[in-house]
Amino acid sequence: MIFIIALTLTMIAPHLGGLRVMRLKSEVRRLAGRISFVSDQASANKLVVRITFDLDHNRYFVSQLDPYAAMPMFVPDGAPGAAPIALPRGIRLRDVTVANVGTASRGTISCNFYPEGFSDATMVHIDDEWGDIFSLAVDPLTARVSIARGEYDLTTNRRARW
Repeated sequence: MIFIIALTLTMIAPHLGGLRVMRLKSEVRRLAGRISFVSDQASANKLVVRITFDLDHNRYFVSQLDPYAAMPMFVPDGAPGAAPIALPRGIRLRDVTVANVGTASRGTISCNFYPEGFSDATMVHIDDEWGDIFSLAVDPLTARVSIARGEYDLTTNRRARW
């Protein structure tokens, strides 16, 4: 009986690490989907839409600004499901770099998406408690999102850490 349990654990153990990475990858894809949606929303509605990363509370949220309003100001996005999105336990926003703003690993930092289809060049690093890292890059000319496993640098777009 003990032999069967040991054999089963030996077969299952390698797959548990894969499940952990899939959980992290799922959260990265969720953020990438949100960014793509926000970019489309900015272009379609002729708004400036902002994603704010709250690194202290491990969450992000969306706000928008009508540049043609009498008194333009950012207001929380009123779309369904627009409440702040918290990352699950064990997964964190490690740091966010926004071109011409800098890198933040604490506090808040925002990335803007403009009506013309442009965005701020942004690199988001998301990791888990086991040290796996994914990089999410936003191209400033197209606002397209790229995902890569590992840590990448925004300025060189090269792997910073293996």
